Amino acid sequence: MKKNEVQMGALYAGVAYFLWGILPIYWKYLSPVSADEILANRVFWSFFFMLFILMATRKWNSFVTILKGFRTNRKQLYALIIASLLISTNWFLYIWAVNTDQMIEASLGYYINPLVSVLLGMMVFNEKLSPAQYASFGLAFVGVMILTISYGRFPWIAIVLALSFGLYGLAKKLIKVDSAIGLTLETLMVTPIAFIYMVILFVREKQAFLHVSASIDFLLIGAGAATAIPLLYFAKGAQKIPMSMLGFLQYIAPTLTLILGVFVYSEHFTKLHLLSFMFIWLALTIYSISRTKLFVHWEAKWKRSRGIGI
Repeated sequence: MKKNEVQMGALYAGVAYFLWGILPIYWKYLSPVSADEILANRVFWSFFFMLFILMATRKWNSFVTILKGFRTNRKQLYALIIASLLISTNWFLYIWAVNTDQMIEASLGYYINPLVSVLLGMMVFNEKLSPAQYASFGLAFVGVMILTISYGRFPWIAIVLALSFGLYGLAKKLIKVDSAIGLTLETLMVTPIAFIYMVILFVREKQAFLHVSASIDFLLIGAGAATAIPLLYFAKGAQKIPMSMLGFLQYIAPTLTLILGVFVYSEHFTKLHLLSFMFIWLALTIYSISRTKLFVHWEAKWKRSRGIGI
């Protein structure tokens, strides 16, 4: 892989994670709107924005071909429906957490998501873990337990965010299509539900869209682009850089969210929070290092020197 391609890939992925990290600012501007209405608009406008993208990038014919293929490929269709429901759940909970001043716990969810993904890989695909990766799970578990004790309750927002996104990734493994086409298909599955819900709100005169202000209307429509643009940047970046580099870059988003929650929106951050996050950060550092080629090479050499696995 050429050096300039890797640099461009890192730039694209970095921009994607940066945009995801500051996206809570966007949802904060929509705080007068309920999380369920924001979600309905996000799904609805994302679908039409992605249709425009497919036409602009000449992927429309591929989209139609894949859509027709679902008549015979039921396995992919069911995986798509599950993926759509999981990502919708994730979007709703994240928006709700941000707009109810729980950004710190939301950021925790995306910190532990990579570890959940590895655990799912181990359980579903029988992927083997190294001792370092087992250690990272142990440290992450301690971090979550500290947070649970400090809250006096189970950090369910973080866990549900991590599980829903991890399971979403699992479902996506069964739908091997271009990322832009994939997002269009996912939003297509839930757009009818979103539209019906928007109509119900309109009939009951409980909707914020076309009712509060022009700026709110613009932001609700813009939620489609705000959803799609980071994903498109991510797709371009992920194709050009190693997974180990992508693993490090993915922590940009929850770190920015954490910083926003503490320093911009003044959410309560205690010493126990700090201790919990230190365990999580250490776990992620060990996990990320364990995925590098240098570490894998060293581990294989160490095993051979002791006759392990031979």
